[in-house]
Amino acid sequence: MDITKSVIFRGMSDSESDAALKALAAAEHSFAKDEIILHTGDTTEIMGLVLEGSVRIESNDVWGNRTILSHVEAGQVFAETYAFLKVEPLLVDAVANQDSRVLLLNMGSIGRVNDSSAWRLKLISNLLSISMQKNLMLSGRIFHTSPKSIRGRVTSYLSSVSLKTGSDEFDIPFDRQQLADYLNVERTALSKELGKMQSDGLLRVKKNHFKLER
Repeated sequence: MDITKSVIFRGMSDSESDAALKALAAAEHSFAKDEIILHTGDTTEIMGLVLEGSVRIESNDVWGNRTILSHVEAGQVFAETYAFLKVEPLLVDAVANQDSRVLLLNMGSIGRVNDSSAWRLKLISNLLSISMQKNLMLSGRIFHTSPKSIRGRVTSYLSSVSLKTGSDEFDIPFDRQQLADYLNVERTALSKELGKMQSDGLLRVKKNHFKLER
């Protein structure tokens, strides 16, 4: 992908994007599927821009229970809040959801730059916009996990994807286990409920492909 097309560089000229990449010590790295990019408990000045593949943000407790909080696709960023604050330990892991390429950006220099460079002001504005969008996304997950029934959680999530894509037929970014972790339910119970919903004529599903029936 064209790095400068990412929302983090929105509104910047080519020269401004080049100056930002240089100041942020941009470095491209490859990660294998399920490789941890950033670890829970660490502090970091690094944020990531996904160039290829995808990254999932997940929380793992000491008993090995996993909760998936979000999915980061190509062109999107992660860990920007932690990188900007620098001193807050990560409460989550950032994990390659598949073989992926990620551009790592060192945000530490932002706090050390004392000028009003146009790229710096635009970068901070873009970070604020990204932060607000992620707040909405996390609020959405709370909405999806609020229903007491599994069917209620599934319908809430699938309805939101349908609304976002503008279609009743779509792929979701999760496999069955990951969807269960995202909705905070057991995988076997989720699979059973999806089977019931299919029998009831509410949807058709094959792996991560869904078609909602009205």
